[in-house]
Amino acid sequence: MNDISLAVSIGSLKLENPVLVASGTFGYAKDAAGLNSENGAYSLRELGGILPKTITKLPRQGNPAPRTCETTAGLLNAIGLDNDGLDEFIVKKMPYLRSIGTKIIVSIAGRTAEEYAEMAAALSGVEGVDALELNISCPNVAHGTDFGKNPVECEKLVAGVRRATNLPFFTKLTPNVGDITVVAKAAEQGGSDAVSLINTVLGMAIDWRKCQPRLGNVMGGMSGPAIKPIALRMVYQTAKAVQIPIVGIGGIETVDDVMEFLVAGATAVEVGTANFYSPTCTQKIIKALPEAVGYFEVKDIREIIGRMHKI
Repeated sequence: MNDISLAVSIGSLKLENPVLVASGTFGYAKDAAGLNSENGAYSLRELGGILPKTITKLPRQGNPAPRTCETTAGLLNAIGLDNDGLDEFIVKKMPYLRSIGTKIIVSIAGRTAEEYAEMAAALSGVEGVDALELNISCPNVAHGTDFGKNPVECEKLVAGVRRATNLPFFTKLTPNVGDITVVAKAAEQGGSDAVSLINTVLGMAIDWRKCQPRLGNVMGGMSGPAIKPIALRMVYQTAKAVQIPIVGIGGIETVDDVMEFLVAGATAVEVGTANFYSPTCTQKIIKALPEAVGYFEVKDIREIIGRMHKI
């Protein structure tokens, strides 16, 4: 199966394979570099790309503890975009990230549309930054999903970023809307190279004995296997509504999960919560992908993208 091509493209971004690690679940990659797996040393270079933890223009302390809570088949988190800010990221984090040898897609979040554009412009000249992901869908910060819920504001924000940078970028959308395809179309109209979906589903957990929420922020974002059916449905719907590529996210852990997203219409995927409890699952997925793609008797993974829509 070595003759099967796993390469995909999103705008001008060329990926050796479609398996990325999701922002917020892989830190800044350095901690994962020493992992070992049943297939030997875990090489970060094997990944299609890495999305480091979301950064903001200025440092953020994040939300009060507790910030995470395990649930049935999932995880609630209310981290609150805790990070050291744009300047610190460029100086302290990018030197290592660009040394890895795979694509680096920087996730950014801003308070205003102008701030997104400013950050995009600042990152455009940074060595090693291959693409951006606009996080307009974080449910754990004040107004974190405003741009992701309003298609008019989404289009304006995306258009501003498009004017500010020549880097390819994804727009990460929230599932906490009535119709995600409306916002996806707005992102496409604004000039986004792709849409990433989905971000976490808003939820909460309660300690009934204390009559208190289990998260310091009361509510948080639900991720993990429990949300995969929601994510698949939204990828499938969006693939019928837009022409730009889709990056599928939500409950992905195995090669079968990846294949489901690909045939539903995703060009690439991001592995998130599984990185916490199965940190080398991406290596297993990448190794298993050629055989899975070969099931369809094709030589190029691009031939199976959106296959459900062609039957």
